[in-house]
Amino acid sequence: MKIKILFIGILLTSLNSLAQEKKSPVVGEVKAASAPASTAEITFTKDLHDFGTINKGDNGTVEFTFKNTGKEPLIIANAQGSCGCTVPVWPKEPIAPGASSNIKVTYDTKRVGAFTKTVTITSNAVTSAKTITIKGVVNDVPVEETFPAKKPSAGSPLEMK
Repeated sequence: MKIKILFIGILLTSLNSLAQEKKSPVVGEVKAASAPASTAEITFTKDLHDFGTINKGDNGTVEFTFKNTGKEPLIIANAQGSCGCTVPVWPKEPIAPGASSNIKVTYDTKRVGAFTKTVTITSNAVTSAKTITIKGVVNDVPVEETFPAKKPSAGSPLEMK
């Protein structure tokens, strides 16, 4: 019997707390203002670079130029390649409104075959995450012989007459 009374008491207390109305602000009370959205904006001259066909070990570096087309300084917090073979380097200082800068992206061309890799740039811009892409094909270069071919000496069994 005591358990039933305790259960009913807990149930009524729970229902009472759920039935409470949200308190409306008192006249003259000011609500907390939300933080204003950033007005910085990152605009790239191009967001895709095609290396075309390159050889193994060739230069796999390209620079992507961008401009802060917003009204406040642009701060790039991070640039992350889609894998360890794609390494971005970005400016750490704020980019003033109207100013331009570069993000350098290097692909490891020791990896043979077709590739499409992305770099995701995180910033305080209105569009906080922006993606740039590199692609191409790395051909395998035949290994050159390190020793010159040995010619048979005179009188050897391989000598032709």
